Amino acid sequence: MGIKYEDEIVEIVKRALVEDIGYGDITTISVIGDEYIEASGEFLVKSDGIIAGLDVVWLVFKTIDPGLNFVPYVSDGDEVKNGDIVGVVSGDVRSILSAERTALNFLQRMSGIATLTNKFVKAVDGTKAKITDTRKTAPGLRLIDKIAVEVGGGVNHRFGLYDMILIKDNHIAVAGGIEKAIERCLKYVKEKNVDVKIEVEAQNLDDVQKVLKIGGVDRILLDNFKIDDLKKAVDLISGKFEVEASGGITLENVRQVAETGVDYISIGMLTHSPKALDISLEIKI
Repeated sequence: MGIKYEDEIVEIVKRALVEDIGYGDITTISVIGDEYIEASGEFLVKSDGIIAGLDVVWLVFKTIDPGLNFVPYVSDGDEVKNGDIVGVVSGDVRSILSAERTALNFLQRMSGIATLTNKFVKAVDGTKAKITDTRKTAPGLRLIDKIAVEVGGGVNHRFGLYDMILIKDNHIAVAGGIEKAIERCLKYVKEKNVDVKIEVEAQNLDDVQKVLKIGGVDRILLDNFKIDDLKKAVDLISGKFEVEASGGITLENVRQVAETGVDYISIGMLTHSPKALDISLEIKI
């Protein structure tokens, strides 16, 4: 099973297992002891959504016990319904029980993120706007969270502070203005020969005008703009730079935002407060 970012995900899985199992699953040890019992466990979906994280589940079982066998019945990105069985694990029941919660945590969280992302993607269907995530992810799980966004049909924004320059309001305040902040970033990129994109946050239409005058950036982030001002900003920018909207985006208003002509809509709630998809593991001897 070839998995993108497999080495990185394995490290995340190992940390999660250590966090949960610690020096031993004392309940399973107490109840079952050294006895080998062959069992299987079905992953039962209890609410409709988009499944994500099946490869991660496989890595959880592989890491805790290479003798376990996991067979998915669907693929990441598939729509699932209440009552669907999305996969089955079989092997030593002790290993299944010890891995159960970690596997479910990943599967439920990732599926919840993918499901929410997909709702936003469908809401802007027919426009050019792409739904993108932010850095508002669970500590230590950013890679997992961002994979889930992609599964749901969204696109990833920067992964961290290292792969894109994003000049925010606090940077602008410290620099003494939006022009100075941009100039310093352009100087840094040139001197260090760094191949990264530059995005700058605009708080209002005056900021947009200032960015247009100085130039040099790849994208303008329109933060907490009202719909009318978004339209005006998009008209002002007129395709010179990519345009991203953020702030206060909901399923109720995302279509309106998309119809202003922005290229990207970044939504923090995709990863900072997703509702986990309800999934359980039903074990059979």
